[in-house]
Amino acid sequence: MKNKKAGTKLLTVSTKFKANKKDSAMAKAKITKTNTSKAKITKANTSKAKITKANTSKANTSKAKKLNFKSLVKNLENINREFSYQAKMAVNTSLTLRNWFIGAYIHEYELNGSDRAKYGDKIFAELEKALKNISNCMRRQLYEYLGFFKAYPQIVPTPSAQFKIPESMNRIIQKVPTVPAQSLVPAEDLISKISYSMFRLLLPIDDETKRAFYEIETINGSWSVRELKRQINSLYYERSGLSYDKKKLQKLANKKASKENHEINIRDPYIFEFIGLKSRETMTESTLEEELLNKIQDFLLELGHGFCFEARQKRILIGRKHYFVDLVLYHRILKCHVLVELKLEEFNHENIGQLNTYLSWFKENIMTEDDNPPVGILLCTEKDHVLVQFALAGMDNSLFVSKYQLELPKKEDMQKFINDNIKKAKMGK
Repeated sequence: MKNKKAGTKLLTVSTKFKANKKDSAMAKAKITKTNTSKAKITKANTSKAKITKANTSKANTSKAKKLNFKSLVKNLENINREFSYQAKMAVNTSLTLRNWFIGAYIHEYELNGSDRAKYGDKIFAELEKALKNISNCMRRQLYEYLGFFKAYPQIVPTPSAQFKIPESMNRIIQKVPTVPAQSLVPAEDLISKISYSMFRLLLPIDDETKRAFYEIETINGSWSVRELKRQINSLYYERSGLSYDKKKLQKLANKKASKENHEINIRDPYIFEFIGLKSRETMTESTLEEELLNKIQDFLLELGHGFCFEARQKRILIGRKHYFVDLVLYHRILKCHVLVELKLEEFNHENIGQLNTYLSWFKENIMTEDDNPPVGILLCTEKDHVLVQFALAGMDNSLFVSKYQLELPKKEDMQKFINDNIKKAKMGK
């Protein structure tokens, strides 16, 4: 009886267990089904979100494609700015490399030229004659290119996608002396960020640290050629050395600085002549200077007051540097040399100081016992303003007034003559 009851009890428990198990399975199935439905809903929502995003993107793209006039103008300005900048960099870099290679070849010839003894000191005069059809290759400029190479041997051109160096020039590149690794400004920055017109302003600076200072400031401040010249003339390097707050001085200098224009400056005399333009509508500096010197020379000789022509672009050696005097005349009545310097820029004390240095050199090396001390005439022209100054190199002013001034042309006459000829030259007459 007891066993029968126990069996019945076990059967009841088993039945309940099976029922619970079935319910649990059904519950799990429902949960799974519910989760599957939720997943489908989530997937559907995700798909909707993607479709919405895609539609939004298409709408934005469609909207972006529709230019209004203002955005059209802005885009065209950006295009012009970018490609003008690329053109400017290409021309500037090519011009810099051309002048560097000219200097490198002249240097190599002076050292190892097979017939260099035949030409001697006349090599630059002969080169000027032979290269008369090549722009900016006058004797003074050839000396400048040689000095450029010597001052910047680290500008060793390497082949690139933009500038391919002809294989014939590799021989010269291989002979360039190794430069110290501690050069302050990388060669790539010098070539790409400093134009040759800027290098011309930097070359007279003998102190390498001072020169590197201006290189760095020019690059960091994006200075124009005019600004670099102004900063050098204002002794920015010296002022920076004396300043307690150098960063503040630098900030002030760059705040007022004129920035480099990214468009190509077709009126730059070096660029203008380098790319082979011959139009008279733009008078290049070298052409204008040459024409004015021709006129001034004729003007002085025709005055009939004893002027005798002696030399043009007279080369003199002061220390280890060569300099050139624009025009050298001898005055028979005054018995002295008259040095004429023409500057196509506004007057500054550096110019008069340079002319006085030439006078001192003539006094020491050229003047004879029967000669009187030489005198200089500085002619400066900036735009339509002409200034004439006499340089005396320490001569007593009373002696100049009482003796020299009586025989020399009047300032007013020279100023008027130069001004008239500048206007004629610019008009192409």
